[in-house]
Amino acid sequence: MVFALDTCLNACSVAVLDGERVLAHACEAMTRGHQERLAPIAQAVMAQAGLAFERLDRIGATVGPGSFTGLRVGVAFAKGLGSALSIPAVGVGTLEALAAEAGGLVAAAIDARREQVYLQVFADGHALMAPGVLPVEAAHARVAEFAMDRPLTLVGSGAALLARAADTILAPEGCDARRVARLAAAKAATPIRPLYLRAPDARLPGGIAP
Repeated sequence: MVFALDTCLNACSVAVLDGERVLAHACEAMTRGHQERLAPIAQAVMAQAGLAFERLDRIGATVGPGSFTGLRVGVAFAKGLGSALSIPAVGVGTLEALAAEAGGLVAAAIDARREQVYLQVFADGHALMAPGVLPVEAAHARVAEFAMDRPLTLVGSGAALLARAADTILAPEGCDARRVARLAAAKAATPIRPLYLRAPDARLPGGIAP
C-alpha cells in the first residue's frame, strides 16, 4: 500500500494505492492553508479506503520545486508519518509528477515568477535534463531544442509562458497524488529531501533565509 501526497503547488492532493488500484483519492485547490488541510484530508482518504495507517508500506511526497512553504509542509508530514510507521518516505520531483500527466515528449514548467520558470523535459517518462530554473526566453529556447519537429506537451503553471513551443498544454493546479504514488512505488527507498532550485523569497530580519 502506498500513501502519497502533494502540497507543492496550488492544491492539496492525497491518494492511497494498492499496486495500480486506487483505493481513495482527494484533491482540494488552494494557494495557501496546506498545513491546516493536509492531515484532515489524509485521514479522510484513509477512512474512505477503509485502511488503518499501519497497513501502509510506503509514503510518497512531492519535494519541489514549488511553493517553499507548501513543499516543507508535505516533506515534514511524509517524514513524520514514515518515521511513526517505520516505513520508507520517498521523494518525487514536482516536475516529474507533472510530466506523468502525458506521454511522449513532455516539458513540465512551473511559473517561478520574476520572469522565470522551473523546467524539466521528459520523453516517455525519462528525464532529458536535470530540473532547473531559467528565464522564460531561455526556457523557451531549451524546449525548442528538444522539440524540433516532434509533438510536445507542456504541463504546469508555467506552460502558458512557453505556449508557442507546444502542441498541447495542460495546466493542473497541482500534482495528482495518484501519479505521485505510482512514481514513489518505483523508486529506491532513499531519504526524502526537499528540492530547492532557488532561495526562498521570504527573509528573516537581517536578510537571512528561514
